Amino acid sequence: MSDMQLTSPAFGNGEAIPEKYTCDGANISPELRILNAPREAKSLVLIVEDPDVPTFVREDGMWDHWIVFNIPPDTAKIAEGQKPEGVAGLTTANTLSYGGPCPPDREHRYFFMVYALNTMLDEQEGATKEAVRAAMRGHILAKAELIGVYNRPENR
Repeated sequence: MSDMQLTSPAFGNGEAIPEKYTCDGANISPELRILNAPREAKSLVLIVEDPDVPTFVREDGMWDHWIVFNIPPDTAKIAEGQKPEGVAGLTTANTLSYGGPCPPDREHRYFFMVYALNTMLDEQEGATKEAVRAAMRGHILAKAELIGVYNRPENR
């Protein structure tokens, strides 16, 4: 694995995600920066998920906030509020775009993950995270992760 990194000027690893990027604000994606992707990568995959969903909302406890695959491997920055070039996957909210944090009960963790692959994926727009992850198997060169947390004002 390489020393690939995923950072954001909006928040640091383990820090609170500013309200602007949530359902309580403008609900736009934060700027993301991808550093040191392997030179041999053919594509990148971005997955943003919340594993802290109460089971009364989702039995599996997971919410997929953003899925984009076949991102050009030389992508170094995803601008605030912009979708990267690539193919959009289907989120838990049945959208093809970013949906910000909106925890119903308490502070949740949000995992922003980028994977460098040695191939392009054959999946179509609207593919689920499960389909994308299955297609990625055996093709991951590197992974980078940025974790943010958020709690809605009424839950504090």
